[in-house]
Amino acid sequence: MFEIEASDGNAKAGILKTAHGKVETPFFMPVATKGAVKQISSPDLDDLKIDAIISNSFIMYLKPGLELIEKLGGIHKFINYGRTIFTDSGGFQMLSERFLRKINDKGVTFKSPFDGKDYFLTPEDVMEIENKIGSDVSMVLDHVNKYGDSYETFRDTLLRTMRWAERCKSYHDKNCSDKQLLFGIVQGGLFNDLKEISIRHANSLDFDGIAIGGLAFGEPRKEMFDILSHSMKFIDRKKPVYLMGVGEPTDLVESVARGIDCFDSRFPTMNARHGTLMTSNGRLMIKNKEFRNDEKPVDEECSCFVCKNYSRAYLHHMLRFNEAVGLRLATYHNLHFIRNLMKEMRLAIVEQRFEEFRKDFNKRYKSPERGEFLYK
Repeated sequence: MFEIEASDGNAKAGILKTAHGKVETPFFMPVATKGAVKQISSPDLDDLKIDAIISNSFIMYLKPGLELIEKLGGIHKFINYGRTIFTDSGGFQMLSERFLRKINDKGVTFKSPFDGKDYFLTPEDVMEIENKIGSDVSMVLDHVNKYGDSYETFRDTLLRTMRWAERCKSYHDKNCSDKQLLFGIVQGGLFNDLKEISIRHANSLDFDGIAIGGLAFGEPRKEMFDILSHSMKFIDRKKPVYLMGVGEPTDLVESVARGIDCFDSRFPTMNARHGTLMTSNGRLMIKNKEFRNDEKPVDEECSCFVCKNYSRAYLHHMLRFNEAVGLRLATYHNLHFIRNLMKEMRLAIVEQRFEEFRKDFNKRYKSPERGEFLYK
């Protein structure tokens, strides 16, 4: 299911095998919450050679509903995407007052944003939903906390996450397709002892992969990487490791350096919609007036069709007016950038020069919101 082909320090280059093909690691999954990556079609994803995306099983359960998805042959046929699809469990929605009603050990009650009705879901219900959707990789139901919650709160919700994980694993083993992989999720916030307890428990359940949740929620960058480095000491290196919600380029590089294999985030698509484009020399705020007459491509080192065919001035014009074509072009470029970054990291690992790549990338790519990163 997962094979490591090369390693350089803690960084790994491998192959994740799913029912819909092989995915080279490290890899990044664009977010397709409702069954589509915003502004991007399935043929675009194929053109970008994106081998995996992630959708939200709870949202898809509400609309269009399991009956329609099953009738049309599962999520792959429904959205016309033939490669690997992960589904999240809906745990992230617990952070939103728009969705969350109440939580107890039995399960969670969500409010639908579509019809206002309440839906109570157990861990077993979530496994059945993900199975009927037909994703390649399902995620267990976990209790997600906000950054800044107390130690006692993280401890109590971690115990619930662990009990839910046991129920998810038991139900999945007995009732779900053996072609669908199941990843456990570790929680515990920034607390070393809680993270270790969570990881050891997940290891004992022998999931197909381990996801690290609860990070990139606004904590200081150094603290995020400190807990990530600590966590990786306890995770079985032979398992694929998924860092949830991280998509900033320098964070991706630093996380791969610590042994992470896959990621998901709305970061590249959300930034594109706001006019922030990624380039080999850092972020470019394309709506700024300095680009109004700029004839250069977004990134002279980029090989995507946007950079080959359009100027900064054109994207500036399109995005200033919020034109749909501008949103698509900006999103396509950012996804190409992230996809290419993953390819470059993989090659650097295979060629045993990852540390050189890491230092060069972080030197060139300026990340003003995140600040400089000190190597350790």
